[in-house]
Amino acid sequence: MRRIFALIVLLTTCLAGLKAQVADTTIYSVVEEMPRFPGCENLDTTLLAKQQCAQQQLLAFMYGNIQYPLKAIEENLEGTVVVTFVVEKDGRISRPNILKDIGGGCGLEALRVIGVMDQAGIKFVPGKKDGKEVRVQYNVPIRFKIKEPLPYTLAGPDTIYTQFDKPLEFSGGSDALAKFLDDRLVYPESGNDSCRVGNMQVQLLIEGDGDVRILDLTDYSDLGFDFWYAAIDACIATHGKWTAAEFQSRKVPSAMDISLSFTPTAAGCKTVVSNYEKATQAAQEGAQLFTDGQQDAGIAKMDEALALFPNDGNFLLMRGQAYLDMNRFGEACSDLSRARRIGLINWYDSILPLVCAQAAVGNQQQPAAEDKN
Repeated sequence: MRRIFALIVLLTTCLAGLKAQVADTTIYSVVEEMPRFPGCENLDTTLLAKQQCAQQQLLAFMYGNIQYPLKAIEENLEGTVVVTFVVEKDGRISRPNILKDIGGGCGLEALRVIGVMDQAGIKFVPGKKDGKEVRVQYNVPIRFKIKEPLPYTLAGPDTIYTQFDKPLEFSGGSDALAKFLDDRLVYPESGNDSCRVGNMQVQLLIEGDGDVRILDLTDYSDLGFDFWYAAIDACIATHGKWTAAEFQSRKVPSAMDISLSFTPTAAGCKTVVSNYEKATQAAQEGAQLFTDGQQDAGIAKMDEALALFPNDGNFLLMRGQAYLDMNRFGEACSDLSRARRIGLINWYDSILPLVCAQAAVGNQQQPAAEDKN
């Protein structure tokens, strides 16, 4: 009899614990005591004052870490982004997401800073309901406003001017530059065996004294070392043919992006060359359609290009960015990750983990919030 009684007590205890555990999964949107960013708990003041102080500290952290996305600046995008996350009972952050975006990468940048906060081990003072710590949905509005830009940017130890009184100029103009590179660029014989075709982009730094250096090289099609050497050789050969940019009556360093196309010369490669021309045309048409607001038609054209050359990093970047603009994070994650692997393209490195995380949230997230108030 005692054993039966003990078993009943044990089962009752387990059921009570299970019930409490289920209740703990509730995510509240409003509670009597909302979560607070740390740093204001030692204030000898009212709860309202602590909440106001914590909000100021949170916004100071966000604005101190936000980097205005270049794409948003170029498109003159301003406005308010709203990100949300759950403050767990132990103060940890979970389930970050974008509630409102203005485009241009601003939402992802705000989300990135939330990730920085979590990686730094910052814990909130958890929210409380009926005197008990509970999980609470927390929303943060972030205002993006473009400030007057500096006339230069920094790339490691290099200062690169982006504003000029007189821009950088190649001797004879852009047509002369295109002809010079076309004459100088040599297609590596090693590429003819496999009909390697594709594009590279080389970023040059032209110093105030006319010296030319390579800042970066992007191999969109994984063409390989022989092609890198050919691209660098052609670009460095422009030394002495530039008139440096000027800012406030002095010559300053500036950058120039050079796009180089490699086309095989072997007779057996004619079909590959023809298909690549068709793919390039389709990708360009797709980009224009997308820009004109015909998003589905634009994506379809980009699909045509990638059907012909599925491992072209340039086409993948183009479609990946389009998917990103549409908040189709799963497709964007796939395309941008593939481009990263193929061409070692690191432009999206700061946001790619967030893009893929957003894709996972979209695939797995169940209705999150149950507002009990």
